Amino acid sequence: MKSITTDDLQQLVETGAELNLIDVREAEEVAYGMVPGAVHIPLGQLPEQIGALDQEKEYHVICKAGGRSAMACDYLAGNGFQTVNVEGGMMDWNGEVIA
Repeated sequence: MKSITTDDLQQLVETGAELNLIDVREAEEVAYGMVPGAVHIPLGQLPEQIGALDQEKEYHVICKAGGRSAMACDYLAGNGFQTVNVEGGMMDWNGEVIA
């Protein structure tokens, strides 16, 4: 599984790189803020939302600490998607957040 640090992700966000970022945390966690540009799909809803994703794109996946995002990456990769797990998740994120 490919992975990226939160520092490297922050550089991508700040430079305006094309980024497909999925936040798999629960709604009450996301209420504290998300990385700008992230799309919220709770881990438990990923199977029903997978049809809305494009297999031609690479997806970065973030959660609180990296465990759920790793599970999401495994699930997506098993369904033919290219994924990158964000190590450390929001607990390590030092960049801007949006509510």
